[in-house]
Amino acid sequence: MNDPIADMLTRIRNSQMRGKSTVMTPASKLRAWVLDVLADEGYIRGYEKMTGADGHPAIEISLKYYEGEPVIRELKRVSKPGRRVYMGANDIPQVRQGLGVSIVSTPQGVMSDANARNANIGGEVLCTVF
Repeated sequence: MNDPIADMLTRIRNSQMRGKSTVMTPASKLRAWVLDVLADEGYIRGYEKMTGADGHPAIEISLKYYEGEPVIRELKRVSKPGRRVYMGANDIPQVRQGLGVSIVSTPQGVMSDANARNANIGGEVLCTVF
């Protein structure tokens, strides 16, 4: 697997299209950090680290719905292995005029675009969520 973050985002998108309440993904620290931001911003109910059926560490993500519709309407990967996207604190884009969130990997950890701007820290823009 070349891009584990894109894999996790695709699993979330596919599970929401099928109306699933949970989705499993292989575990890693970066995935957990991205999920922390999604949970803090209210896009998912939460996640739990566990051991998968094959014995490898996995993460079970609890998806969130509102009136039968998924809370996450759009989930896009910005920085990819073939093309990394780095931005300064003032250049981090607002998603849908502030209604969405950009997830940024900074030297001080993975955080939302608003937190990165407040801390005046730039970094790699991992994905956008609306």
